[in-house]
Amino acid sequence: MRRPAGDSSSAGGARTASTTSRPSSSGDGCRGPQAAGMTTIIRAAAAHDLLALVPALAGFAPERSIVCVAFRGSRSAGLLRHDLPRRARDRPSLVSAIVGTLCRMPGVDAVVPIAYTDRTFEGSRGLPERALLALLVRRAEQAGFDVRDALCRAADGWGSLLDPATPAGGHALAMIDESPAAAALPEREPVHASSTASGRLPERDVDLSAAIAAELAAFDALEGIGAQLDRLGDLADPVALVEALLDEPPAGAASESPTALRLAWFLHLAERPPVRDAMMLQFAFGPVVGAAAHDDAVETAERAERTGETVDELVRRELTDGAEGEVSELLGRLLLGRSTVRPDPGRVERALEVSRIAAANAPGDLHVAPLCIAAWLAWSLGRGSAAGALIDLAVEASPGHSMATLLSAFIGSGALPEWAFVDPRSSSRRRP
Repeated sequence: MRRPAGDSSSAGGARTASTTSRPSSSGDGCRGPQAAGMTTIIRAAAAHDLLALVPALAGFAPERSIVCVAFRGSRSAGLLRHDLPRRARDRPSLVSAIVGTLCRMPGVDAVVPIAYTDRTFEGSRGLPERALLALLVRRAEQAGFDVRDALCRAADGWGSLLDPATPAGGHALAMIDESPAAAALPEREPVHASSTASGRLPERDVDLSAAIAAELAAFDALEGIGAQLDRLGDLADPVALVEALLDEPPAGAASESPTALRLAWFLHLAERPPVRDAMMLQFAFGPVVGAAAHDDAVETAERAERTGETVDELVRRELTDGAEGEVSELLGRLLLGRSTVRPDPGRVERALEVSRIAAANAPGDLHVAPLCIAAWLAWSLGRGSAAGALIDLAVEASPGHSMATLLSAFIGSGALPEWAFVDPRSSSRRRP
């Protein structure tokens, strides 16, 4: 698939870097965290402090990337990541895309671009990626943004394009590694090794895989499904199942473990597209949205039965005729990211774990549906690279799978959800 343009992540509800008007390339110290609701404010007094904070702000350690930390006033408002261009002629289009995205972010008035490269100061005879940073600084300033610094972290040092005192060989990387800014961060979210780390599946658990396969076989057997549903109890309801999966993320199971039973039922249900999409939305937006999505799926199926159409034929006709119901229209907007209501990041992180484990341990081609769910969840968090990696796995496994094909085109287009461009302090008060 064509790779997505990059990644975006919001600083809302997690950690916020606060800087002076321009972090200097040298300096010392940072102030400790100050609790402000769910936001931790870390003051980056120097450029190397900001470099130390970026992995925590992004959720991963950037590699071969151009990262832009966006600011509203003195506080970070979000982070954009794109792959470094491999050719000089690709720089202008990349810079235009970055500046265009910054312009869509409400209240953003400043930016610090940072190039992460495996090149060296020595091999580059100075600051690596100088041309890219210079172009980005110029275009951002032309667009009205205050460029507070322009940094490069190379394989053998770091430096600032805007600081004439940057040594020819760069500052020592130890300044970043030993910065007190990173040490002041509370342990909340994990920092992944790369932007695609959450796009890789965990190792297959042989015992869990066998247990899931056995549970699925019982669901498929007409004489066994009743007993299986009795074992599930209230969790036979997809809405209750999703909440249970989020409450107890699977970490392995024996054949008699309820984890294998729940994952098997999840995989069984995920093969039904309307149920799959409803569970996906519930993972992100909660049980109220999940229940509405399931009810809408049932009503849609009943309408299709009355008209003698398939569900897909009915949906296409209603979209063409403008006869789509209000709930269906709202749910469709959520699926496409055409809403300012943000998913719950904590739920999405747990759901990513569940769906990736389910995909890694599913028998046959049953792993495609949880891969699609995981890809959409990663995309909802602004992790385009991880989403692309997951959907590539789905398309490779089942080239004709409709959801995988649609997501491949959608995510590959570089589309970003509208909630990525909304101030998180106000998004919770907005309607979908």
